[in-house]
Amino acid sequence: MQCLSWMSGTSVAGNTSVCKERHSSSSMASPKKKLQGLVAATITPMTENGEINFSVIGQYVDYLVKEQGVKNIFVNGTTGEGLSLSVSERRQVAEEWVTQGRNKLDQVVIHVGALSLKESQELAQHAAEIGADGIAVIAPFFLKPWNKDVLINFLKEVAASAPALPFYYYHIPSLTGVKIRAEELLDGIQDKIPTFQGLKFSDTDLLDFGQCVDQNHQRQFSLLFGVDEQLLSGLVMGATGAVGSTYNYLGKKTNQMLEAFERKDFSSALNYQENRITFLPELSVLEHTTTTGKKSNSDFRDGTEDLRNYVSQINK
Repeated sequence: MQCLSWMSGTSVAGNTSVCKERHSSSSMASPKKKLQGLVAATITPMTENGEINFSVIGQYVDYLVKEQGVKNIFVNGTTGEGLSLSVSERRQVAEEWVTQGRNKLDQVVIHVGALSLKESQELAQHAAEIGADGIAVIAPFFLKPWNKDVLINFLKEVAASAPALPFYYYHIPSLTGVKIRAEELLDGIQDKIPTFQGLKFSDTDLLDFGQCVDQNHQRQFSLLFGVDEQLLSGLVMGATGAVGSTYNYLGKKTNQMLEAFERKDFSSALNYQENRITFLPELSVLEHTTTTGKKSNSDFRDGTEDLRNYVSQINK
């Protein structure tokens, strides 16, 4: 049930006690450890008939951990096409990742954003029930929040539905069209959302990101950079980690870049970043061929094999 009308901030009759109970317990969130380092934005595997292929998620987890050295994941986000899935599908996908990742992954963060506040709240509550390690929410992007307070009202109501889980805001203005600066949103946000733990910053505005870092001088928040091809710039600005699609298959190389940056070997870190910039356009061509340019099942498998071989060469 919806505690507030987030667009107006007015109480909904009959829900006052529920709302108070949720907000009074919201300070319970305490992550087992700070979300940092690489976080793979997972792809939702599909069969050729467009059904979710749950059977490969266990293998996917093992591949991330053993081959890429990535132990944190971001499920049902942009890469996972969460907003194109039904609520039922999103719940099932989240459950399978949490189940398969148990005792293997460090943190499983579930994106629960939706245009409907009620759906977003239901997904948040479900994430808590299945044992996820955190939730993230994108700004509603059809009837857009027009200022910081309206956006925070929406985020607050979702966070209150999972008061024991760390809450992250997913900032991606290029897709949402919501131009509220992340730096503005961070100012005083924990007073409104006590479970707030950080930000997935998927924007190229490094000034805005740098101002977020400046606000985070006590390093209480996880500031996760979300533009893979500009990660080194994000690290220089003060990112504490990164969420992205390429860490599914370039996690090993990116971890090497993080290690080089940490030991102040900036020449090597730059070399890793430049290699990624060269690699990504070629990968896009292969991905397009694999998903749209093939006609028969055998050709589809051939295209997938080409993609797999190319990624393997890069990771050597």
